[in-house]
Amino acid sequence: MATPEDVLARAEALRSSLPSGFRDEVVQSLYAEAERIAHRAVKAAADRKYDLDQRIDRLVTAPVSGLLIMLLLLTVVIWMTVAGANVFSEMLAAVLFGFGDWARALFVSWGVPWWITGFIWDGVYLCLAWVVSVMFPPMAIFFPAFTLLEDLGYLPRVAFNLDWLFKKAGAHGKQSLTMMMGFGCNAAGVVATRVIDSPRERLIAILTNNFVPCNGRFPTLIMLATVFVAAGFSGVTASFIAAGAVVGVVLIGVAFTFFMSWLLSRTVLKGEASAFTLELPPYRRPNVLRILYTSLIDRTIFVLWRAMLTAAPAGAVIWLLANIPFGDANLAIAIAGWLDGFGRIFGLDGVILLAYIIAIPANEIVVPTMMMMYTGASTMVEGPGSSEAIRALLVEQHGWSLLTAVNLMLFSLLHNPCGTTILTIYKETRSYKWAAMSVVITLGMAFLVTFITASLARLIAHLV
Repeated sequence: MATPEDVLARAEALRSSLPSGFRDEVVQSLYAEAERIAHRAVKAAADRKYDLDQRIDRLVTAPVSGLLIMLLLLTVVIWMTVAGANVFSEMLAAVLFGFGDWARALFVSWGVPWWITGFIWDGVYLCLAWVVSVMFPPMAIFFPAFTLLEDLGYLPRVAFNLDWLFKKAGAHGKQSLTMMMGFGCNAAGVVATRVIDSPRERLIAILTNNFVPCNGRFPTLIMLATVFVAAGFSGVTASFIAAGAVVGVVLIGVAFTFFMSWLLSRTVLKGEASAFTLELPPYRRPNVLRILYTSLIDRTIFVLWRAMLTAAPAGAVIWLLANIPFGDANLAIAIAGWLDGFGRIFGLDGVILLAYIIAIPANEIVVPTMMMMYTGASTMVEGPGSSEAIRALLVEQHGWSLLTAVNLMLFSLLHNPCGTTILTIYKETRSYKWAAMSVVITLGMAFLVTFITASLARLIAHLV
């Protein structure tokens, strides 16, 4: 007679011969048997072929229409974020920068030394004002829209639609939920990977979450899309064109998420994708109060506060670099000059690289840092203003080309996580190795892609 140990050993020996879809077949057979028993035991008052939820799901979860609806909703949410955030950002910036000017004037009237006044108000405070005015309005629009879809019951359908893609990439279907959370904040997306039970697949989701552009990278993408892509349009058309360009960049990021998930699952994190049972909840009427609390308190305020804590030191560094003399200019200009040759290899320049080095604590300050150095200011500035003025500053005065704009969009999409996300990765993995790996993977991919793009563009220009 076979012992329990013999049965377990035989089962383990046969496990490798099972087909890849065996677990899915087991789950399907269990549900089919449960449905058969229910039909025998339950008598329905009316024989309705489909209720309203099932009718909607036939459209929302279909292979083609489901992906098209998902793409349409993503476009609408991003357009609302782009169009609405610009208005509220300008209003909030006017208030915060106005207060900074008043406080600075007050310090001057008190006779406070210029370096103390500059360090506090032109450095730390202006950086915080930039982060709040640029980061808060998009989050206040995106997070409620995201939470509305979540409360409505749509997000599990997204996971259902993308499950087969993540499974082919060797990842977990729930990674689609954490990926979408990364649109608001990559740190929040990393925390959201807790819903994935498998440690290996959770680590894949953590390491690839940064390929989805977060709220802090949208200002750079929006500026480039508005100035270079939508330059020939005006009004509502320009906002749609800019939103379309940003959506295109987002889709490139999603493609890199799948590619890197596939690569990691077949190299350093090799293993078989685990199966999971996803029950689609019924559609329900959204709870407005819960949406506002979850999106504004649990997400927006939490993420904004962590960004402010990391942005304050960055503001101090920016002010010091811009106010320490070095030769005929300041230390910031000198460092940008040293980096310029390296940056040109990737279709960028030294100012862009230095801006991203300084902006490691918070991606929101990339644009103001670049504007500060391009205009030669000693403090953060709001920029030239209109799209035409920004284009003139970048193209005519500092030699930007379409290649510069394209590669900056790619670099902004693929570059290393911000300081908050790196810290969050360490706290979630308890490993310096994986936190460092997240930087190496993303930054290496950013330099590789921009180098290839710049080399191809130069080769084509040379042949033409």
